[in-house]
Amino acid sequence: MAEQRKSDFSRGSIAKNILSLAVPLTVAQLTVVLYNVVDRAFIGHIDTIGRDAFTGIGLVMPVTYIVTAFANLCGTGGAPLFSIARGREDDRQASRIMGVAFTLLLLLGAGLTVIFYLFQTPVLYLVGGSDDTVVHARNYLQIYLIGVIPVMISLGMNPFINAQGFGKVGMMTTLLGAVINLILDPALIFGLRMGVQGAALATVIAQTCSAVWVLTFLTGKRAVLRLEKAGLGLEPSILRRICGLGLTGFTFSVTNSLVQALGNSQLQAYGAATGSGDLYVAAMTACVSVREIVFQPIRGLTQGGQPVLGYNYGAGKYSRVRESIRFLTLSCLAYNILIWVLLLAFPHVFILLFNDDPALLEVGVTTMRIYYAAYVMMSFQMIGQNTFVALGRAKNAVFFSLFRKVALVVPLMLILPRLWGLGAYGVFISEPVSDLIGGAACYTTLMCTVWRDMKRPDEPSAECPDRQ
Repeated sequence: MAEQRKSDFSRGSIAKNILSLAVPLTVAQLTVVLYNVVDRAFIGHIDTIGRDAFTGIGLVMPVTYIVTAFANLCGTGGAPLFSIARGREDDRQASRIMGVAFTLLLLLGAGLTVIFYLFQTPVLYLVGGSDDTVVHARNYLQIYLIGVIPVMISLGMNPFINAQGFGKVGMMTTLLGAVINLILDPALIFGLRMGVQGAALATVIAQTCSAVWVLTFLTGKRAVLRLEKAGLGLEPSILRRICGLGLTGFTFSVTNSLVQALGNSQLQAYGAATGSGDLYVAAMTACVSVREIVFQPIRGLTQGGQPVLGYNYGAGKYSRVRESIRFLTLSCLAYNILIWVLLLAFPHVFILLFNDDPALLEVGVTTMRIYYAAYVMMSFQMIGQNTFVALGRAKNAVFFSLFRKVALVVPLMLILPRLWGLGAYGVFISEPVSDLIGGAACYTTLMCTVWRDMKRPDEPSAECPDRQ
């Protein structure tokens, strides 16, 4: 009963409920990023080959985004439905949702491992690789693929821990792995002289430890609802709902992969004339790596708000849904303004985390200021998308995820380099333009739909249908 009260988000302070999940979730998200970013930082400082190896890891990023996308399909698709079912006190349905999500995750992980292993070399050239960089990318990827299923378990099932109110346990999932990764990286890369392969092996070991932690908790006595053998399988009706709602997190990561791959290939093409293709790819890798770090508190806040939004919506507490949106808007905007100023004022500090090559530093300072010119607008994009997900409004969430990346970024990356002699810099300009338009459109729609609908009176005992 104590654990049930602990995860009842229809009571107490909205800010306290959200932060109790968001703070540990943010730490968890940051440590997830550390798996990859720490690898890049160590790899970028390897003697003689540092810049080429760092660029090679940038080629692997589209693959890691795809793996994350399928993990998100299961986690961000299943966990909000799990929260809504718990808000209605339908624990049997909630447990079944978790079991279906886990089954789907295992099948997808096995499939991705086989596909990428068979086609790794052509994929790496397709996403902007050169003969100098593909060799490093392939050395990393061949080992990373061994850990695809553990990566997906730790990413895809951790939301079910957070959805039960165990934010600190969710934080430990990735904190455990990050600490192991941080210890093993220098030991394997430099101590045993394994280079890029050592970084990949450290990541696989760390993610496996995180996956074991997740499964131990979800099958143990502390969980409010446990992952049990009887709940496994692929029930069609639940599977459709998970995939429908999970398309938001899925498309977010898939389109990140698409944009990263397209950006790398465009930069390679426009830099070929001056022999600067690899240099521009390295600058883009630095920009994206920094974004992964500074973006996580926004993701932590908005995803930490999902169980609170979903639970109160399922319980008919509409005034608390509005209060949650208001809190998320103010807190995310305050954080993003601070980060925005730091990025524009001190870009060289962030680039030096990964490599100190003078040519990369010169190009990187300019490209980073371009890339982050409208970064503050990402607050509005994430608040809108995650609120739509939390309330089961899959169509809205998927639309705005696709709108920003596919309808805006991709065409801009193809068009802008051809205009006004922008060349490679046009690829970087596409990001702030899409941030501005996408963020404004998503948040405006949120206020005109969800905010308006949530002005109706609270109905504590009402059965609120999912909105698809």
